[in-house]
Amino acid sequence: MKFKFAHNNINVYNLDASLKFYEEALGLKEVRRNTQADGSFTLVYLGDNETTHQLELTWLRDWDRPYNLGDNEIHLAFVVDDYEAAHNKHEEMNCICYENPGMGIYFISDPDGYWLEILPNR
Repeated sequence: MKFKFAHNNINVYNLDASLKFYEEALGLKEVRRNTQADGSFTLVYLGDNETTHQLELTWLRDWDRPYNLGDNEIHLAFVVDDYEAAHNKHEEMNCICYENPGMGIYFISDPDGYWLEILPNR
């Protein structure tokens, strides 16, 4: 028996803001979308055009408040080919929430407060 990653899911409060952020910050593009017939939810799958792994954003029509992320110790990680350019871009976007220069990594925060680790290509 063999398993492989398909996607990760996060719920988002404002789908348009999240789509804009993920495209601008990480270059992720919409691969496909599924909207429930009654409009109660929308699933949007984002891809990096490099791997088959996708990020699924779930928007719930009747959700009326930002998500409580608890201690937010869960994160997704992205490897970037130009770490310095990425860092500069994320500084301009004002989305860097934590840096660890000793490890050579930093984290950005999306519109819902999810942390995304940025790693140099080593």
